[in-house]
Amino acid sequence: MTNTTTTEPALGGARGAASPTPDVTGQADGGRASRPPRKRRRAVWGVMSTREKVVRYVLLIVVLFITIGPFLWQLSTSLKGAGEDIYTANPSFIPTEPTIENYLKVAAAIPVWRYIGNSLLVAAIDVFGNIVFATLAGFALARLQWRHRKLVLGLFLATLVLPGEATIISQFVTVKDLGLADNLVGVALPGMIAALNVLLMFNAFRQIPEEIDQAAVMDGANAMQRLRYISLPAVQGTIAVIAIFSFIGAWDDFLWPLIVLQSPENLTLTVGLQYLQGTFATDQRMIAAGTMIAFIPIAVIFAVLQRFFFKGVEEGGVKG
Repeated sequence: MTNTTTTEPALGGARGAASPTPDVTGQADGGRASRPPRKRRRAVWGVMSTREKVVRYVLLIVVLFITIGPFLWQLSTSLKGAGEDIYTANPSFIPTEPTIENYLKVAAAIPVWRYIGNSLLVAAIDVFGNIVFATLAGFALARLQWRHRKLVLGLFLATLVLPGEATIISQFVTVKDLGLADNLVGVALPGMIAALNVLLMFNAFRQIPEEIDQAAVMDGANAMQRLRYISLPAVQGTIAVIAIFSFIGAWDDFLWPLIVLQSPENLTLTVGLQYLQGTFATDQRMIAAGTMIAFIPIAVIFAVLQRFFFKGVEEGGVKG
């Protein structure tokens, strides 16, 4: 007889030994408990942690203190009376007896209203000139095709590299040859168009899709019609930015009016306020009051046009 050996049970036993069977308690034969999977913390977009909020608010307070602190100190000084010591080692930030007497003294010492009128006239000419000429130049550079267009654009960019002091002598000679020395028009003339404003309008017009212009040309619209009905409604925010920048630049300018103007009745406010430095050099209250008088129109203009300003900063072509 032949002795036959069956290996099926042995293989089954080996297979059974290699595969541990978990019991009803969820433990393997080795006695190790199965661990639940780890939950990963997901970062939610737009949601800041408490630490990030604290850091941001601390930085915001520091920036506000650096930028607004000197302005608030000047305002506090302008409202302090003569009986309050502003030169003490520990001056008070809030006036003990606030008064507008310093502002009345400024109006009595210099013809401040005449100087304000002169500055407003110069600023109005500059704002009007930049809105009109920078818009036309920016539209021509961005939407019209003509020879040497890139060369002219490069020249506008090159003028931004030169400081204003490098060309101020040639500007004065030109204004003098035109017979506009000691004249408010001569003060406003160089600032009637700024290269930066032209480049801002160029960039704003360039964001408008070219297909809209092509469709208007197919309908028979000329360049001025495309500018008026298509391009201008899309760049109103940028025009407001140019108006604000032009007004601030003309209102705060000191060096150029000082060179051009000689007659006391033609001085702008920034130049006329220098009389306070010489006549009332020891009374910082009046100087602070004059500074606040020069600041008020800028604050009013920005408060009125601030929504257009931020619209112009975020403006980017035609939406919808």
